[in-house]
Amino acid sequence: MNLLQRVTSTQAPASVVLIRIMVGAVFLSEGIQKFLYAADVGSGRFAKIGLPNPEFLGPFVGGFEIVCGALVLLGLFTRLAVLPLLVIMAVAILSTKIPILQESGFWKMAHASRNDYCMVMGSIYLLVVGAGAWSLDAKWSRQAARDAKAKNGPGPAPH
Repeated sequence: MNLLQRVTSTQAPASVVLIRIMVGAVFLSEGIQKFLYAADVGSGRFAKIGLPNPEFLGPFVGGFEIVCGALVLLGLFTRLAVLPLLVIMAVAILSTKIPILQESGFWKMAHASRNDYCMVMGSIYLLVVGAGAWSLDAKWSRQAARDAKAKNGPGPAPH
C-alpha cells in the first residue's frame, strides 16, 4: 500500500459523514467570514490579539480554513486536510483561550472554548478513522483496490 492509499484509506462507517459535516462546515464558514468581516474575525482580530503580520495572516488562515473545510466536507484527503486545521486550533486556543483562563478562570475559559474543543476533537477523530464510507477518499480507495486486483489477477484458486 503506497502513502496515498494509506492517507485515503478508511474502514469507518458512513455515519462519519456527520462529523465531517460538523467540522468541515464550521471551518469553511469561519474561513469565508475572515474575508467578509476581516475587521472583526480576520486580520483585525488577529491584530487585536497581538498576532504578527495580521494583514497577511488573516487571509492566509482564512484560505486554509476554506480549502481544508471544503476537503473535509467532500471527504477528500481528509487526514491531510485536518492537519492544518489542528494547527489553526492550537494557535487559537493558545492565543485567545489561555489568556481567558489566566484572567477570568476555568469556567469562563471552558465556556469560551467549547467550539474550539469540539473542532479539535472532531478533527482528531477524522485523522484517526479517516473520512468514512461516504467520502471521496473511500471511493478512491475502493477504485484503487479494484485496479490492483485487476492488475494482479484474481489470486490463488480455492481448494
